Amino acid sequence: MGYQKRTWYPGVIYHITSRGNRKEIIYKDIRDRYVFLNIIENSLEYYKGEFSIICYCIMSNHFHLMIETKDTHIKHFMSRINSQYAKYFNQKYEYVGYLFQGRYYSQIIDSDLELMEVSRYIHLNPVRANIVKKPEHYIWSSYSMYLGIGKKRIVQTEKLIDCFNTMKNYKMFVEEVGNG
Repeated sequence: MGYQKRTWYPGVIYHITSRGNRKEIIYKDIRDRYVFLNIIENSLEYYKGEFSIICYCIMSNHFHLMIETKDTHIKHFMSRINSQYAKYFNQKYEYVGYLFQGRYYSQIIDSDLELMEVSRYIHLNPVRANIVKKPEHYIWSSYSMYLGIGKKRIVQTEKLIDCFNTMKNYKMFVEEVGNG
């Protein structure tokens, strides 16, 4: 039985999640997470302007990306980052077989409200998992970049900040749920 084709059209924004096979850990140390971010950065460069990362969060056994597409289907970007990371991981740890559990999950974001809610969900992931008390304390997400306290890397913050007018308003929006 084949996979159903993903809905895609130019300019769509996706919430993407990919999880380790059998929910196993896919980032065993700090270097693994840096390698993954470098693969994303290199893939953004490879596709030169075709994709923008709005936000992300890297957990131990899965990751979340919010990605805006231009004229290239998301499957090309995801295939590149997942296959390159799986190759790196399998070589490093001398594993064989699938690193990721099936196909990556994708959800189309089709309103500003959904964009805001999903970004909050992504940035609060480590808080809800009881890894940190505040989302800005988790260094493997883009949240600190939205607050202006983290080095801006791979993320284009403008689209989300435009929904809130200021970073301060975004922080209040995220943390009203995070502290409740």
